[in-house]
Amino acid sequence: MRLPGWRALGITWAVLLVVVGGGAYWLHRLGPLPARGEARVLERVGETPRAEAPPLATQPAEPPTAAQPAPLIPPEPQPEAPATASGTARPTTGIDPALTEPGRHGPLPRISADGRTPIRTYGRPFDRADTRPRIAIIVGDFGLNASHSDDALRRLPVAVSLAITPYGYGLPAWSERARERGMETLIAIPMEPAGFPMNDPGDRALLTSLSLPENLDRLSWTLSRTQGYAGAIGAIGNMRGERFAQSGEAFLMVQDSLQGRGLLYIDPRPGARNPARAWGRAVDLVIDEPATRGEIERRLTVLEGIARERGSALGLAGSPTPVLVERLAAWGETLAAKGLALAPASILIRRPDGIVSENRTP
Repeated sequence: MRLPGWRALGITWAVLLVVVGGGAYWLHRLGPLPARGEARVLERVGETPRAEAPPLATQPAEPPTAAQPAPLIPPEPQPEAPATASGTARPTTGIDPALTEPGRHGPLPRISADGRTPIRTYGRPFDRADTRPRIAIIVGDFGLNASHSDDALRRLPVAVSLAITPYGYGLPAWSERARERGMETLIAIPMEPAGFPMNDPGDRALLTSLSLPENLDRLSWTLSRTQGYAGAIGAIGNMRGERFAQSGEAFLMVQDSLQGRGLLYIDPRPGARNPARAWGRAVDLVIDEPATRGEIERRLTVLEGIARERGSALGLAGSPTPVLVERLAAWGETLAAKGLALAPASILIRRPDGIVSENRTP
């Protein structure tokens, strides 16, 4: 009579063995439980489980991808340092240490102990035996916009002179690239313009309201922003320092300082008298106001006429905009056929009234 009881007990143990065995099988398939109580996300049955990421302390940072948002305020673009054939950056070259001296804001240009000047050392060479009428072009705001400045370096004729803005970034690198291409550079001095303060030449501008020491300090800051230039020009963009140039002694002080450092000075006001106390010259024409293709071409033609009439002409462009660079590049290729020579600005400078000795050359 007890046989049915034993049969029931055997069936019960058989069911338990099947359940335990099945559970062990599936635990083996799922693998060990996650450490430290972390939740585990299981893949669909039959798929290979994903590899776990390494701990945060050892996981390398992923490189940025196109899907990641850009910074709200991108860093100011910087010009690339010139590279050698191996691709490594090389230090700035072409600066004569005998032509620099320490200043409050950085190195300043000077006349060397043996009488050499930045005008002669950093001015672009020119065949003075060339008797063709000469045209010089100065393009301002160099170093302010990285893309425009790079385009100017690559496309403009090498005889074009570049005016470096003191408000730019990476100016020593821009200066070096210009010298490597053989282009002459000037430093732009911000001065109080017409329409000031609506027309703002920046927080380092020379102003009629400042004292002589204050303006000299601001001039020193401007001259120390980079090295290797032949002189200066009193223009920032389309602002040409008209008010400061009428300040009398303060404006002459700037010329005296530049003359004492062996630098030329270009007056950016068309029709102004040539500098009285510095080697230099006033520009004859601004060629990019307005900066349209047709107007630039028209003014370049006028500049050609001035050169034929007077033997030389000096044009100024406020900024290396794409249309200006494109027009100047095309125009430069036509000058030889017209019997004209493109010359650096330093070739057209005049002797200041205060220097009468023939032996005192820049």
